[in-house]
Order: sequence, then structure tokens, then C-alpha cells
Amino acid sequence: MAFTPIVDEDKCVGCEECVDVCPVEVFEMQNGKSVPVNASECIGCESCVEVCEEDAITVEES
Repeated sequence: MAFTPIVDEDKCVGCEECVDVCPVEVFEMQNGKSVPVNASECIGCESCVEVCEEDAITVEES
């Protein structure tokens, strides 16, 4: 099963919490926003979802 992390850029405030917590380095900061540059590496742990206080991240199963 594959997982796809999605960041709502309108909600993202650039706190970098998801970048710090992700065990497989899916996210990186670009122009002050989190971007899932390595989305294919996502293991579906949803640590990013849990730390995001803005509810800007969702992880979909595909």
C-alpha cells in the first residue's frame, strides 16, 4: 500500500514541525511552506498530521 502526504499551502504557516518529525524525510521547506518532495517515501505513520497544529497535512492511502 502506498501513502500520499498532502499539504494545504493556504493553511501551512511554515513551522517546520513536519520536517523535523518525519522519520523518512518526506518534507522540506520551500518559500516558507512545507512541501512533500519525497512523497513516495511516506510510510503512513501520520506523525506529520499529529504535529501540525494548523491541520494543513493529510495522508491518503492509494
